[in-house]
Amino acid sequence: MTKENPLGTYLKDRRTKLDPAAFGVPLARRRTPGLRREEVAQRANLSATWYTWLEQGRGGAPSADVLDRIAHALMLTEVEREHLFLIGLGRPPAPREKAIEGITFRIQRVIDALEFSPAIVRTSIWDIVAWNSAAAAVFGQYGDMPPEKRNVIRLMFTNSHIRDVQQDWEAVARYVVGGFRADAARAGRDVTAFVEEMCRLSPEFAKFWSENDVIEHTEGTKPIKHPVVGLLMLEFSGFSIDGRPDLHMVVYSPATEEDKEKIRQLLKMQASTQ
Repeated sequence: MTKENPLGTYLKDRRTKLDPAAFGVPLARRRTPGLRREEVAQRANLSATWYTWLEQGRGGAPSADVLDRIAHALMLTEVEREHLFLIGLGRPPAPREKAIEGITFRIQRVIDALEFSPAIVRTSIWDIVAWNSAAAAVFGQYGDMPPEKRNVIRLMFTNSHIRDVQQDWEAVARYVVGGFRADAARAGRDVTAFVEEMCRLSPEFAKFWSENDVIEHTEGTKPIKHPVVGLLMLEFSGFSIDGRPDLHMVVYSPATEEDKEKIRQLLKMQASTQ
């Protein structure tokens, strides 16, 4: 019985479905569809023999670097690249940060539909890149801030309003530092310059950062001492955004009908000033 070779089968399938014309390859006298093995090998900067062995299941386990080069050579999408790693190495590839190119209107529509639940979208280094009206009403007018100031860590340690509305600022601050450390490391981000800046700006941040705590920021309860409506109890949940490993959505739902009514009041006040 022939031994199964899922990696080789997948590579051959992707290779034969490529259009040679898209790579400037002459179409004359081509007996098989797609690119030839040696053409993929050349694009991936691999020897033709080694690539052939991979398709034939003779080359052993490839390295992550080799799979990355092959993924680029075959013009794989992110989900195809992940599948390549899963069948080639038995694990997904290490996360890689994408440049933020703005939030799609679909993501914005999702959070806008959460009328009475403040929601934000943040990056792996906790820059806030999208929010809904409820978030602006409860947490502050992000739209009035310069983009470089819309960072959860920066706001927590340098913005007096954000500090004052926390029921237990120290506990919350430690929590977000631990979550920030975990997310930045998971994404492979170099945050040295940002951390050095924050250490200069805030001795408290420097202290919490030196403790090296790591926390999974997924769900919990967040009390807010709002200056207008008083105590607000919010239950938060974090969600990954499919296809965007660099982005994370956090939704804060009112814990009770009373909390929902308070958010309704804040939204009415916000609308009257616009």
